[in-house]
Amino acid sequence: MDSHQHDKNRVERARGRQMAILVIKLFFVALLPYALTAHLAVISPQDPVLHIGSSLTAVCTISTELEITARSLYWTLNGKRLARNTYKVLSPTESSVTLHQLNGSLQRSGDNLVCHRSNGEVLAGSCLYVGSPPEKPINLTCWSRNTKDLSCRWSPGSQGETFINTKYILKYKLKWYGKEKDCEDYTGQMYTCYVPRDLAIFTPYEVWVEASNQLGSAASDVITLDILDVVTTDPPPDVLVSRVGDLEDQLSVRWGSPPALKDYLFQAKYQIRYRVEESDEWKVIDDAGNQTSCRLASLRAGTVYFVQVRCNPIGIYGSKKAGIWSDWSHSTAASTPGIDRSHIGSCDSKPTEHNSTLRKELKQFFGWMRKHSYGCTDVSIKLYDQWRVWLQKAQKTHDQVLQSGKS
Repeated sequence: MDSHQHDKNRVERARGRQMAILVIKLFFVALLPYALTAHLAVISPQDPVLHIGSSLTAVCTISTELEITARSLYWTLNGKRLARNTYKVLSPTESSVTLHQLNGSLQRSGDNLVCHRSNGEVLAGSCLYVGSPPEKPINLTCWSRNTKDLSCRWSPGSQGETFINTKYILKYKLKWYGKEKDCEDYTGQMYTCYVPRDLAIFTPYEVWVEASNQLGSAASDVITLDILDVVTTDPPPDVLVSRVGDLEDQLSVRWGSPPALKDYLFQAKYQIRYRVEESDEWKVIDDAGNQTSCRLASLRAGTVYFVQVRCNPIGIYGSKKAGIWSDWSHSTAASTPGIDRSHIGSCDSKPTEHNSTLRKELKQFFGWMRKHSYGCTDVSIKLYDQWRVWLQKAQKTHDQVLQSGKS
């Protein structure tokens, strides 16, 4: 039984080898006409690199072994058949095509110029690289997240598009000593590079970008920077937005300092922005300073607001530069209290009498308000809002007393 199974396995292995050999033979037989054709026809020039606006005359030369004449050939560019009036028969074995005022290549890998036999079979091909040399890269800017790394971004020049593959290399070196290095991580956004580690502080770097393609090269201006001068950090953590008692048009905002910089000497500067739920338009508060709390005033009652905060680390270890703003924090939402409208339309006092009382009370409070500056909004508006809530409560209490007296 074992011997029979062994013979059966041996036969199956032999059949498998025969099938593999047959597949390989069929593969090469199928490729043979194309392999022979590749040696029996050629286009010159091969893979030319041309400036935009150039003209080109290409020649397809075929071997007599193909037993066809050049008169039967036709040409395509990127799969599109070219007009017959662009061809010329130079000899029984040579056909030429002339292209004028070439546009930039549609493909980074080059445009495909192909010579065909009358039945459509491909005889030979050439890649056309039509483009421009790179311009001088501009707008080179760099930033360091928490002093641990360096990221740089640039623009490719005013024209930008070269239409052929263009390589950009970010280079950097210590200004007074050290070896020139190439940035290697270009996996982020286009025209950016990331240096993840091994950076010195308190020592300036020189940074620049070199661009090159088959038509030329160009280099950006060299910028000099100290890592401490280009620090940005993570968005402020723990952003909390809450109501301010019964004040229907104020919200309190609190947040934490950037934890990654807790061991650094620096003075943080903060910005706040907020918007109502149904709008995409943000209102920015620039004067939050270095505090980690702020009062938003003059808001709409009974409205949901979204709030974000960002940080600028100023003067790390005595740096004279302003620093770079962080990203905005995630949005935090809160709503202002609704307005109590139970007494709207009351006839207890005439408008002129009410306005006179309002002016009198405000005049009494203004002297005190100037001594109590806090938060990040105008002090007069904020304390006026507090007074207005107090007035509403006082009026409600007064009305309740009158109502109970009547009953």
